[in-house]
Amino acid sequence: MQPDESQYLQRKCRTGDIDVHPTEKALVVYYEVEASILGEAGNARHEEKKECQKIIRLRSLNASTDVSALARKVVEECKIIHPSKLVEVEHLLLYLQNRKKGSTLILHLACNPDNLEELSSSLARVLREDWKHSVELATTIIYVFFCFSSFSQFHGLITHYKIGVLCMNIIEHELKKYDLWQDELEKKSKDPENQSLRKEYEKTLKKYQSLLVKQEQLLRVAFYLLLNLSEDTRTELKMRNKNIVHLLVKSLERDNEELLVLVVSFLKKLSIFLENKNDMAEMDTVEKLACLVPCEQEDLMNVTLRLLLNLSFDTGLRTKMVHVGLLPKLTALLGDDTYKHVAMRILYHISVDDKSKSMFAYTDCIPQLIQMLFEHGEERMDTELISFCINLAANKTNAQIICEGNGLKMLMKRALKLKDPLLMKMIRNISQHDGPLKQLFIEYVGDLAAQIKQEGDEEFVIECLGTMANLTIPDLDWELLLKEYNLVPYLKDHLKPGSAEDDLILEVVIMIGTVSMDDSCAVMLAKSGIIPALIELLNAQQEDDEFVCQIIYVFYQMVFHQATRDVIIKDTQAPAYLIDLMHDKNVEIRQVCDNTLDIIAEYDEEWGKKIQSEKFRWHNSQWLEMVESRQMEDAEPYLYGDDPDALEQPDLFYSTGYEMCPVNGADGRPATAYGFRPDEPFFHGYGSTR
Repeated sequence: MQPDESQYLQRKCRTGDIDVHPTEKALVVYYEVEASILGEAGNARHEEKKECQKIIRLRSLNASTDVSALARKVVEECKIIHPSKLVEVEHLLLYLQNRKKGSTLILHLACNPDNLEELSSSLARVLREDWKHSVELATTIIYVFFCFSSFSQFHGLITHYKIGVLCMNIIEHELKKYDLWQDELEKKSKDPENQSLRKEYEKTLKKYQSLLVKQEQLLRVAFYLLLNLSEDTRTELKMRNKNIVHLLVKSLERDNEELLVLVVSFLKKLSIFLENKNDMAEMDTVEKLACLVPCEQEDLMNVTLRLLLNLSFDTGLRTKMVHVGLLPKLTALLGDDTYKHVAMRILYHISVDDKSKSMFAYTDCIPQLIQMLFEHGEERMDTELISFCINLAANKTNAQIICEGNGLKMLMKRALKLKDPLLMKMIRNISQHDGPLKQLFIEYVGDLAAQIKQEGDEEFVIECLGTMANLTIPDLDWELLLKEYNLVPYLKDHLKPGSAEDDLILEVVIMIGTVSMDDSCAVMLAKSGIIPALIELLNAQQEDDEFVCQIIYVFYQMVFHQATRDVIIKDTQAPAYLIDLMHDKNVEIRQVCDNTLDIIAEYDEEWGKKIQSEKFRWHNSQWLEMVESRQMEDAEPYLYGDDPDALEQPDLFYSTGYEMCPVNGADGRPATAYGFRPDEPFFHGYGSTR
């Protein structure tokens, strides 16, 4: 708006506060400029106000300066300072002169170790009494103690004067002030259309920004002091009890990068202890750290990722990392050599959780990993990289992405060439998924079978066996494969206890279970004498639930076929073993046993009666124990006469006509059915006892 002939422009300057500069030899003059447009009658038609400040640097100020003369010169040359402020200016100049002297004197005194104790006592007293009056004073004194804290020899002295506790109180107070400032700013920013409120907001914002700089200097030096003191775990525990984690996490809301580097570093140090990690989980630390990834400051980025790595050992915090969107951010860092390794470790931990595995399919993580795999040439790849891939391959969607194009072909070629067991483990995980993925393996079964017969790395052979055992597909001619590569003798020889490591023997059992799904293969295996070998292995590994379950599963597959069913029922003791395992503590073993015995009972009348009788006996004994236990709890003493043992007499409850046989042996798992040993004649007379 330009003034016309009937308008006049008027400017006024009002001097406000005068203060000393926090770090330089200078005065800061705050003033307000008011511009008004007046009409002919002298009334104000339009007004504008602006807050300003002027810095008067005093380079000539030293210990010998005449403060009074300098004050007069400042007032004369600076027109915005009213002459009535002369005395105030003189006092401020005197303060600046003494402030310099005071700093020099403290530094001189601190150089002499003999003065440290008395100096610390004086500074601690001043800090305790005056820290609320001046942020600059508190910052300066804490900085002196921070310099001392850099040397562990002075930690006892600092602890003696309780400087650490005082620092935590100061930090807590400053964080509360910060919240009040934020609330005040929010209130004044609600109506931006109101000119007076907008001006008030801008004025408050400038004041807030100035105060924030001073406060963050104080927080930084106070946290640094506490970080140095936390070298002693006992001191760190005291800090934890006074809620240091809360103060640090609250400070993550700041924008000051230097302060953030310090705070995140402190949290990383604390995070190795379970209690501190739990405190961080309650404070939503992961959500706040996610805002720092990515960031341009390399040190801040690095320490943030390392803190996330420490937190990623916790299942709940890993889930939070996925929920707050860290997965795509971390994936993007795989292409940056500076952060690649630590980002991959975090992602590896996330991939451990089955619920999180599927989320990787919605990022470009898998193509990057596959490219890294093939970039290694013939050298062994990083353990972190292949372990990460193994976890991802356990998810069906991820496995489909891995196999796109020539993915599986390239993996198989590399695994077979390098005999790499970890890479074959990844392939094995891919082979476990039903559907089209298993069909892709048909052209490689010959290569896998050839690896089994070769003497080499046992771990690699285990993975090859496991991969073949996963191929439960009807299009595969197992009979031809067993004959072409002469695998039956190999499988039988490796069922003998002690013939190889337990892991290899277990994979052989699982492989037999898969092959037994084919009718002709089941007959071939039965004729080779594998069933007695399995029973012998069952006796040797009866305490290992995994072995027991897989051996029973082989029996379950074989009873489906007429030829092998007759062999199992008539020529072996397998049904007797299965009866003993009907009541095993392991749920999966009981389930497979029940399914197998149901088939046996359907096709063999004699065994059907024995199975039914055993089931009745078991339920009957369980019911009797329940009744007996309930009666013992509810009955009054001597209710049935003078004999306190009357209730213990079994003939009061049942008369079976035969002796109850114990289900479990002394070692926790029965060796055979009804007490029979493998070297004793087969049992014929039902109800007889040994």
